[in-house]
Amino acid sequence: MKLFSKIRSINSRISLKFKIWMYFVTFTIFVFVLLWTFQILFLENFYESMKTRAASRSADKIASGYTQLMSGEIDSTQFTSKVEEIAFDNDLCVEILDRYERNRYSVETLGDCLIHGRANRIHTYIVDIINSDDSTIRYTIKNPRSGYDMLLYGRTLGDPDNPSGYLLVNSALVPVGSTVDIIKHQLMIITIVLIVMAFIISLFLSRRIARPIANITKSAENLAKGDFSTKFDGKGYLEAKKLADTLTYAESELSRVDTMQRDLIANVSHDLRTPLTMLKAYAEMIRDLSGDNPVKRNEHLEIIIDETDRLSLMVNDILDLSKLESGKQKLNPSEFEISGKLSEIIDRFKGISEKMGYHIRFTADEQRIVRCDVVKIEQVIYNLINNAINYTGKDKQVFVRQINTEDGVIVEVEDTGDGIEEDKIKLIFDKYYRSENHKREVVGTGLGLSIVKAVLKMHNYDYGVRSTLGKGSTFWFKISNIE
Repeated sequence: MKLFSKIRSINSRISLKFKIWMYFVTFTIFVFVLLWTFQILFLENFYESMKTRAASRSADKIASGYTQLMSGEIDSTQFTSKVEEIAFDNDLCVEILDRYERNRYSVETLGDCLIHGRANRIHTYIVDIINSDDSTIRYTIKNPRSGYDMLLYGRTLGDPDNPSGYLLVNSALVPVGSTVDIIKHQLMIITIVLIVMAFIISLFLSRRIARPIANITKSAENLAKGDFSTKFDGKGYLEAKKLADTLTYAESELSRVDTMQRDLIANVSHDLRTPLTMLKAYAEMIRDLSGDNPVKRNEHLEIIIDETDRLSLMVNDILDLSKLESGKQKLNPSEFEISGKLSEIIDRFKGISEKMGYHIRFTADEQRIVRCDVVKIEQVIYNLINNAINYTGKDKQVFVRQINTEDGVIVEVEDTGDGIEEDKIKLIFDKYYRSENHKREVVGTGLGLSIVKAVLKMHNYDYGVRSTLGKGSTFWFKISNIE
């Protein structure tokens, strides 16, 4: 275990360039070892095996022709021509004998055959053929005159149990020792040249392949230090380009998150500082000025309660958004009628409507049962209406609509405010983003639309906003789970 741990530790410290170079070199050495093994050690065996197969195939062709001759399909001249063609193509000596061991056809292509004119030797071979299990013989015999090995292949002709003749094929096994020496010399030169070239080429390629990764790694180190202007260069090959593009995208997202985090801290600090300052100020006023004046004291206490509620609302919104974005909150879907739920939520704003003159007009469609997390969808609708109240025009009109479709229910909330610029629409659901257009301070923490976005994404619902400058905005979402 310690040895493996040490190997892994060493391996983790080896550079990509060195690893690629080692892989190339190892592959080159493996190829040459394989080449030397098969070309030098097994060349003679391969050669002899190939000659044996060639002799066997040639004998089968001759035997087939002999059968045609005996059946009258071809004549003697055609058969002789066929035997000579096979013999010369494969450098063979051929001897064909009848059942009485008398020579019928012979072809000699070698300078020194083992079979021609050697009756005693031929008789011995025929006896061996008859006594063999498969009616064939395969011998490697040294030629006493030349000293070369000779291949002898013999078989019966016709029915093996009652042969009509015998076939002997003889081929010289040319010594491969000199050929091996030549191949060795050539391989040695080729090996030296190619190994040197492999070292140089592999070194060049390893540097070429590793360079984009090294550049990206260096840029990633700068990004880790907080430099969001880092450029990722992935030139070289597709994988490096994809990695560079991914890191560039990650950089833009990190920069965006960093900006949002700074804005969040600034906004939260500002929004917390204001009510805390007022709480302290009015508490001091009660202590120093209005403690003995019931009317003033109650007025100041009411302000303290309102600011405490505002703080509580802000903390709850921050906690809710944090849970939604972290995935800790789960959906609890249930069935309910959407028209009644919209009416119920709108009724909660009657106090604001009566006190501050707002008019929330609801246009309902036919009753429709939907299935979703009722608590979270209530929060979405409430936040959208509250946002519309904050940003509606001087007429203080807010329109809520239910639009039934074949596959769901669309809920729209429209205000008559100044609208949103087209390039700002994509930012409207970001945390603490505030429109620069007119806004009344009613109720809100700046997190309402972010909570809307998180809840709708959890439900996998479509949502969006349509806005026209000077005419107002319409926020909408579609409940796709219906019964």
